Amino acid sequence: MSNSVLQIRDLRVTFNTQMGELKAVRGIDVDVAPGEILGVVGESGSGKSVSFLAAMGLLPASASISGSVMLDGKELIGSKRKAIRSVRGKSLAMVFQDPLSALNPVHRVGDQIVEMIQSHQDMNTHDAEKRAVELLEIVGIPQPGERARQYPHEFSGGMRQRVVIAMAIANNPKVLIADEPTTALDVTVQAQILEVIQKVQQKFGTAVVLITHDLGVIARVADSVNVMYAGRNVESGSVQSIFDHPSHPYTRGLLSSLPHEGVDRLQPIAGFPPNMLAPPSGCGFAPRCQFAVDSCNAELPSLQPFDDLLTSCIRAAELRVGGQQ
Repeated sequence: MSNSVLQIRDLRVTFNTQMGELKAVRGIDVDVAPGEILGVVGESGSGKSVSFLAAMGLLPASASISGSVMLDGKELIGSKRKAIRSVRGKSLAMVFQDPLSALNPVHRVGDQIVEMIQSHQDMNTHDAEKRAVELLEIVGIPQPGERARQYPHEFSGGMRQRVVIAMAIANNPKVLIADEPTTALDVTVQAQILEVIQKVQQKFGTAVVLITHDLGVIARVADSVNVMYAGRNVESGSVQSIFDHPSHPYTRGLLSSLPHEGVDRLQPIAGFPPNMLAPPSGCGFAPRCQFAVDSCNAELPSLQPFDDLLTSCIRAAELRVGGQQ
């Protein structure tokens, strides 16, 4: 995709642990177009968050990273720390899963937004404070002028998440990465946070990468979807294609585990994700897949075009023909 604002190619992340090399990400490709909301979905441990923490330059020194991450045509992997810091929080920003740990408990929220603005813009304190209040209003904080002078512990979980979003958009980033932004929030507040993210995307034309295990969240806001399993993309396509006719058994399993009308019992995916200290040589999902055959274990399948999707299942065509939906 030539017009991608964020382009990732063959990204690999390995952690050196006492038990050996843990291959968390095993070669993923991602394209995010300007103004697009890309949903990245998969079980815990699939490599979702690690992939984009690598793009942000936020992984520890124990991580070995290879591949390419291009932001608006500029390579981030291998860049010097100063270059990464000039991008992080400006062109590329992140909303973290736990807003309380992302905020400094001893500083007022307005001051923290001001600091974010002034770290990337030549703006005096008065104007930065005014902008901080405007940002709090954009994300739906009531009485933003008064709330800017309060501390994080004086905010509810949903309001803290709004503050973190305000900080993330303070410098009009081209790409906003939201890592499980609705985790631990009740359903009503989840919906409000998703509306805030959509508002930001529509108002500023920001590309959004929404990382989640919740397919309901993906269905509500995403334009396209990458499904991850065992450190790889196993299926990708438009949100409509993924939900209407998924072609990978793992994607189907995720959808089958969702509550929906006419089903009395959920259908969980049997088994457990593989041990990434010793990842399988073939399809990572094969040990849990009811459609697996010997050839599924022979070699690591790559994403291939299938109808209007990209899928890594070598049996996608015959399963579709056989009516295995």
